[in-house]
This record gives sequence, C-alpha cells and structure tokens, in this order.
Amino acid sequence: MAQTANITIFVPGPLRAYCDGASELAMSAHDVQSVLDEIERRHASLHRNICDETGRVRRHLNVFVNSDNVRDLDGLATTLASGDVVTILPAVSGG
Repeated sequence: MAQTANITIFVPGPLRAYCDGASELAMSAHDVQSVLDEIERRHASLHRNICDETGRVRRHLNVFVNSDNVRDLDGLATTLASGDVVTILPAVSGG
C-alpha cells in the first residue's frame, strides 16, 4: 500500500453543516480516493453531498489538490504528498 500523507481538506460553506461546521478537516491519505473514503467513514452525510450513489464526485463540484483540478491530473487516483491541500469547490457557471 502507498504511504499516506498528512493533508488538509478545505470544506466550502454550504457543506460545513455536514461535518459539524468545520471549514477544514485534517487526515492522512495517499490519494484523492482515500480522502473520499475517509470522509465517508468520518462524515457520511458530507460524503453523500460530495459523491453520487456510484461514488463519483458530483458534477456541480470540483476537487482541487493545491491549485490543480484533479480532472486535469489523475482524477481520484491523484497521489497526495504531506502538506497538500484538497479543496472542494462548487462549480461556477454563467456568462
């Protein structure tokens, strides 16, 4: 198994109600999928608001590792390093 990294997850305001009001969560994980798995274990209602019933990140949300969208990296398999910041952001659209 890959080595785990100590990372921080930033939670947007609308989702904080599902993790006891926390704006940040600290955890150890080796990739983005592991982050989602740990969120599911610790805060099931938060996970349900991030992922759909198939486990995919909901279309209206973006997940970033530091400043990079995981869709531009290796998706949920994106490897994490200690000190990385995972941010969950609602997608912004409009014209």
